[in-house]
Amino acid sequence: MDKIVHIKTFGCQMNERDSEIMGQLLGRSGYVRGDEPETADLILVNTCSIRDKAEQKVYSLLGQLRDLKAKKNNIRIGVCGCVAQQEGRKIIERMPHVDLVVGTQQLYQLPVLLDRLESGELSRAVALDLNPVFAIPPFQHLLREENLQKNEKKHTPVQRYVNIMQGCNNFCSYCVVPYTRGREISRPLADILEEVRLLAAQGVREITLLGQNVNSYGKTNAVAPQVTSFPDLLRAVAEIEGLKRLRFTTSHPKDLDLTLMRCFAELEVLCPHFHLPVQSGSSAVLARMNRGYTAEAYLDKVEQLRGIRPDIALATDFIVGFPGETEEEFVETLQLLESVRFHSSFSFKYSDRPQARATAFPDKIAEEVKGERLSRLQSLQNEISLQWNTNLMHKEVEVLVEQVQTQAGRGRSSANQVVYFHLQADQALPVVGDLVRVQIEHAGPHSLRGAMLS
Repeated sequence: MDKIVHIKTFGCQMNERDSEIMGQLLGRSGYVRGDEPETADLILVNTCSIRDKAEQKVYSLLGQLRDLKAKKNNIRIGVCGCVAQQEGRKIIERMPHVDLVVGTQQLYQLPVLLDRLESGELSRAVALDLNPVFAIPPFQHLLREENLQKNEKKHTPVQRYVNIMQGCNNFCSYCVVPYTRGREISRPLADILEEVRLLAAQGVREITLLGQNVNSYGKTNAVAPQVTSFPDLLRAVAEIEGLKRLRFTTSHPKDLDLTLMRCFAELEVLCPHFHLPVQSGSSAVLARMNRGYTAEAYLDKVEQLRGIRPDIALATDFIVGFPGETEEEFVETLQLLESVRFHSSFSFKYSDRPQARATAFPDKIAEEVKGERLSRLQSLQNEISLQWNTNLMHKEVEVLVEQVQTQAGRGRSSANQVVYFHLQADQALPVVGDLVRVQIEHAGPHSLRGAMLS
């Protein structure tokens, strides 16, 4: 009889992909996915420690699961990901009902650890070594949904993430990633291409290549010798039959060069959407962050990029309230936002993270000041996003269909905008994975609406 696993994921795309890999591993071991933790034999909490709030949510959830474990003592509870790597055995000391703690680079050992728990060889399992391993199983082993037993038809997802590297060597002063995910390691080119070919053959139309700093791909490789650069990798992936769209995240501005910029003009499947985190518009703050570039250098690269691909949609990250940030330095961030006019951004209040150097920095900013600055930044971003979207009124955009309903659907443009569309009289309903043309009739700051064209 199949066992049921419930996976709860916190954090970014990297964590979403890690959860998927855990699902692939467990699918190979006979597990099916369940939506309700109450029905599960195994609950995995895949964690993020980039922001303090995400870590707090993890411990809150683990507290709730304590009661479930008391009622159903044969259930296994595991903590995976960055908080697991950061806290280690302290999680079990604080939450004795947790059975296993699996670090970021030990997730491939998950089936083995579960077997050792089941056999009684281990009473608790803690695996935290940072080993350079990419043992990603084939997508044939994706978890089956428990409700497939009810004969509900499931479509193959049309978008997938593919890991190309892991870890980070940059040591930004606010960031915990080098400590929780280890040093940069590039995955072998052949493995990446094989995975993308398999996905495309299964009906996946859009691939996002994942890495903490994709620009460094091929420069640091403890897995297998290679000389492939990231632009070379993009070109190889772009040639794979069946692939309609290609994206990647995340790039570090200090490593962005003209060779990569030119890919946006030369590769047809590479979407004109680029996430390039700036974090601050103040060169003084960027220096304290150890980002390796100035605001002026960032603006120069944006100008070069737009010269090569004028229609590119730019997204970014901001941190407000970094230790010592003055009002004048924050205003420089607003000015950079006004100058670049990003299509979208993710913005956060600075929070101290264990092991990150900035935790020891003086002149911490009061929470109310950080909150007020974040509100101003997000308000300005919403105005700019709305202006970008309003420019598309009465124009046509190509949309990759992600969801369909009666006479309506939802998808994304190549610029990564969410687009809701309705069908006109006598139009056939598209299927998930189709590329359709939509004429925009309404624009909001976070989405577009329109009519599907014949």
